[in-house]
Amino acid sequence: MVIMIGLQASGKSTFCKTCLSDYKYISLDILNTRNKEKNAVLSCLENNEDFVIDNTNPSVDDRKKYFDMIHDSDYKVIAYYMKSVLAECLLRNDKRTGKAKIPRMALASTSKKIDLPSYEEGFDEIYYVEMTDNGFNISDWKEN
Repeated sequence: MVIMIGLQASGKSTFCKTCLSDYKYISLDILNTRNKEKNAVLSCLENNEDFVIDNTNPSVDDRKKYFDMIHDSDYKVIAYYMKSVLAECLLRNDKRTGKAKIPRMALASTSKKIDLPSYEEGFDEIYYVEMTDNGFNISDWKEN
């Protein structure tokens, strides 16, 4: 199981499509309800499928529900934390159109909720991802 972490417009979905295309893709942007999301996760567990959860997942509490769902499984849990500089995300968001463009206040609100991921949460691996002009720079997580 992969849990994406980062602000809206930080590049999470692009990263998933580019680097995690072999994983079953689960996103509230597509499923629209937590119940459908839960059913998608349970389906992956039943079918022993690798999956990625592409939501902002800003807080420890937001991520805990996924750990709770897989507690009796042998799934390895990986976090990808997207570099989330509010000003950069706001600029990318401003270029979006339709439903993809979110209110600036919502993005600012999410930025205040971001808890950095930690191995204490239960992650087996954590990576830091930065978008560059040439793609993505992925590095090992270093906890302070």
